[in-house]
Amino acid sequence: MKKLFALLLCLMMVVPFAAHADQVEITLWTYPIGSWANESTVNEVIANFNAVHPEIKVNVQYLDYQSGDDQVTSAIEAGTTPDIIFEGPERLVANWGVNGKMLDISDLWTEETAADIAAASATMLATCTAPDGSVYLYPLCMTTHCMVIDKAAFEAAGAMQYVDVETRTWTNEQFAKACEALVNAGYPVPGIVYCGGQGGDQGTRALAYNLYNATFTNPEHTEYTMNSEAGVKSLQQLVDWVNNGLLVADPGIVAGDAIALFCNGTTQMSFCWNAALLETNKQTLADGIEPFAMAFPSEDGVPVLDGGVWGFGLFNNGDPVRAAAAKEFVKFVCDDPVQGPKSAYATGYFPVKASFGDIYTGTEKEGNADYAVFSPYFGGIYQTTPNWTVQRTEWWNLLQRIFNGGDVATEANVYVTNSNAK
Repeated sequence: MKKLFALLLCLMMVVPFAAHADQVEITLWTYPIGSWANESTVNEVIANFNAVHPEIKVNVQYLDYQSGDDQVTSAIEAGTTPDIIFEGPERLVANWGVNGKMLDISDLWTEETAADIAAASATMLATCTAPDGSVYLYPLCMTTHCMVIDKAAFEAAGAMQYVDVETRTWTNEQFAKACEALVNAGYPVPGIVYCGGQGGDQGTRALAYNLYNATFTNPEHTEYTMNSEAGVKSLQQLVDWVNNGLLVADPGIVAGDAIALFCNGTTQMSFCWNAALLETNKQTLADGIEPFAMAFPSEDGVPVLDGGVWGFGLFNNGDPVRAAAAKEFVKFVCDDPVQGPKSAYATGYFPVKASFGDIYTGTEKEGNADYAVFSPYFGGIYQTTPNWTVQRTEWWNLLQRIFNGGDVATEANVYVTNSNAK
């Protein structure tokens, strides 16, 4: 009888928990970050997770960068936000986090994990943290954004002489001479400064501020500063190159369009590029085009490149059971010694955990390893600066105005005033 009683007691303790665990169902929304845009990739991740956590069902919705933000905004207004979302700090921290929509997930940052991540990026925790100290992002991967040229066209035009092939850098003077060589060789549109919207605006920002070593924000990332003397000089240089026919400004396209024009051979460079874009655009490259990643030009040839970070955040849905299940998913995807490197590999970017090492050499994406050359130029993350979403709209409007004949200094002041408005 004592044994029977003990057995019944155990069942009373286990069965209710099992029944409760079987009911945990969570939702993941993911922006198209590398292969995370592909259902087959994400299904494999979920299958691996369910091998460890069969009690948690993960539903998925795939977002794009054209309508994704509107979908999230609508879900916030309707109270139907997902449990997990996969994106970067400009949305998870600077937008939804500071506006009280996300859960503080600082408990995921154990001492061991924090040390592992810090070994790869000393500023990563700060990037994931809001001004009030709440942590809204758990990172998976990072990269430095760059630009790309068609090496075959540059060689045909005699323009490769202006490129430092080893460091993949060039000065403003070398950049201008390369564009001139392309035009003279019969390539009338070497590159397009796109300004039809915010898509891929990290490219035009980095192109502009690098030219004369301007700073996009102050060191504390609390104000935008592109109306400085160096910022105005850099913007004026872009206008001059467009007016001189070395570049084209197009207010009707965004980065995705500019990348497509590069891939089909219409242009010989794109100002929006990174390791993941190499992978996602391989199938669309016209015959003969040889993508060669480059840093942005600068006066001294020493660039500062925008950093990109992507990871997971949890919306505050008021359900602690679902939140706990969501954290288990995030920890598995990012921290598991087997799944973690696979998860980062699927993005096409680099792991934020130093312990994962080189995940590309000897694989089908071996070319991604070449992008490690840009790591010394990593300029950190400023996407958590206040009014980030306002600034993004103000930026492409600024470009449209100056390319339409507006006074550069005046328009830069308008941009900064509107972006810094409290």
